[in-house]
Amino acid sequence: MCGITGIFHAEAGHASDSPLIEAMLSAIRHRGPDQFGAYCDGQVGLGSARLSIIDLAGGQQPISNEDGACWIVFNGEIFNYLELRTELLARGHRFSTHTDTETILHLYEDMGPACVSRLRGQFAFALWDRRQYRLFLARDPLGVRPLFYTRLGLDTLFASEIKALLCHPQVQARMAIDPGALAEIFTLWTPLTGHTAFRGIESLPPGHIMLLQGNEQRTSCYWRLQFPAQPPVGTTDIDGQAEQLRATLREATLLRLRADVPVGVYVSGGLDSSLIAALVARESNAPLETFSIAFTDDPIYDESRPQAEVIRLLGTRHHQVACTQADIVRIFPQVIWHVETPILRTSPAPMFLLSQRVQEAGLKVVLTGEGADEFMAGYDIFKEDKILRFWARQPGSQLRPRLLERLYPYIPGFSSAPAYLQAFFGRDLADTDLPHYSHRVRWRNGARLTRFFSSELRAALAGYDPQEVYVSRLDDDITSWPGLSRAQYIEASLFLSEYLLSSQGDRMSMAHSIEGRYPFLDPAVVAFCAQLDPRLRMRGLQDKYLLRRCAEPLLPPSIWRRAKQPYRAPIAAPLLRVDPDNEIPDLLSSSAIRQTGYFDPAAVEKLQQKYAANGRLSELDSMALAGIVSTQLLHHQFVTSPAGKIAAQPLPNGLLVERREACQ
Repeated sequence: MCGITGIFHAEAGHASDSPLIEAMLSAIRHRGPDQFGAYCDGQVGLGSARLSIIDLAGGQQPISNEDGACWIVFNGEIFNYLELRTELLARGHRFSTHTDTETILHLYEDMGPACVSRLRGQFAFALWDRRQYRLFLARDPLGVRPLFYTRLGLDTLFASEIKALLCHPQVQARMAIDPGALAEIFTLWTPLTGHTAFRGIESLPPGHIMLLQGNEQRTSCYWRLQFPAQPPVGTTDIDGQAEQLRATLREATLLRLRADVPVGVYVSGGLDSSLIAALVARESNAPLETFSIAFTDDPIYDESRPQAEVIRLLGTRHHQVACTQADIVRIFPQVIWHVETPILRTSPAPMFLLSQRVQEAGLKVVLTGEGADEFMAGYDIFKEDKILRFWARQPGSQLRPRLLERLYPYIPGFSSAPAYLQAFFGRDLADTDLPHYSHRVRWRNGARLTRFFSSELRAALAGYDPQEVYVSRLDDDITSWPGLSRAQYIEASLFLSEYLLSSQGDRMSMAHSIEGRYPFLDPAVVAFCAQLDPRLRMRGLQDKYLLRRCAEPLLPPSIWRRAKQPYRAPIAAPLLRVDPDNEIPDLLSSSAIRQTGYFDPAAVEKLQQKYAANGRLSELDSMALAGIVSTQLLHHQFVTSPAGKIAAQPLPNGLLVERREACQ
């Protein structure tokens, strides 16, 4: 795991990029504090901040092939690198390290950019081919690892985090929050794929590569999540499919234990992480190191009791982080500095504390359960879609809409007004052919958050509708898939990569130099889940049906039968906490809101008054509050005065290893 940076010039012969590369690495030194390396040749500058996990002594980046014609900087892990290395050695390639990084180089020599199809991992890399004067950028299929870029005339600047791009004065001078991105976040809960919160800065989409050669920049998709229109024959054999899922998941877990450092596991108390922990514990001779979060002053969010049961069962050496409301508000500015985008929840904050605890325990790698809900249908939005489709077949039924009362048990008062629920969810009930039928209620509800926008921001948006843009990008074949598959595709392709794996995943773990690994996101696991009969992913309204059957031999019934409790954290109570050290109310003052210009000061003031009067906010108002606070923080951190903070920590003397080549 590392952070990578670089610059590509369309023409050779530029002055050394070393000072820029060093400054960019300084901005993301938290991603890889073990080693720093740079390569510059007058047309390309490459930089690496390395978190050493495989080949600790010999894996210094950038790495070249045998004759120095190709150079790479790499962020992530290739879990099948040993198998690929064996193949490549048999074909005559010579290795100078034992890293997975070098495997990519030699595979590229044989296959060119098509090499990404053989990589089983989580990655973002930049590979410079000096023979063809071509820079090759790539990102893993599901977007576990980030890669951002921006154009500066004929030059392209790229990095693992946006703050590194700000080290270039031209990028810093034009820095501004994108109104369209705010509309997307406040409607869809996340930016659209490829977008960022900032004008002129883009993200290479998951499953994509980019080739830069001369003045040309070509981006193409090499992987896309697919579901069959009809499940293959034989996928309704429950026992056989459960056994196959267990074997596939076990292999994916074992691959993610490949490391030259100890590996731990996050344990939430739910099915997904508990199953991963059980699989790891079976393979470990030493006590497994596990980590969890406890919400000590918010019992509604706390899962300490099931966590304790899993820990006792597996006999792990456990580390628990006690997270309070005071902790959340204290670290929230740091969280936004790392996520680099407005967010509608505070859930990343406890994850920030959790990765800090992993670092304190001396570990660099943890396995987690992310991805199971997306690919085994674990969320309530999938149940919602199924209920609405069931109701739509008999829209006059009085009983079918009552099933809505079984949704979202963790939202206070959700089921207390059946008539309201029917009116709310029954709008456009018959539009089941819409490709986004499953998410239209969420997005329509989310769009209500834009009522906090200022008149100036509304004018800048000029009627921009993120929902229309997203739907227009969907491939036509999605309409041939079953309803559950459509819903899972949208959740996985939008929210998983753009929020869960980013703001709540990569950014929070790498803030403390911790690599997260995700067995449920292994390509073989994803492909297996996608081809299943939808009734095995969700049976009636039983989420993750086959996964529960898969876990039955490994976990007690109290865990594998346990109802899904989504990971959440309090929002309004910590952010509006009365505390002399809480600076957030200052960001919400009418003068501060008016100064940044994104929101309506009167609407923001009314929101705070509502909390002061009731001591709570609705789920939607809480999300609005988080979005407003995080946008205000983002503006002050990145738009108003970013330069000083970014350059505050220069690289330690002697840690930067430079490699330079003459211009060709």
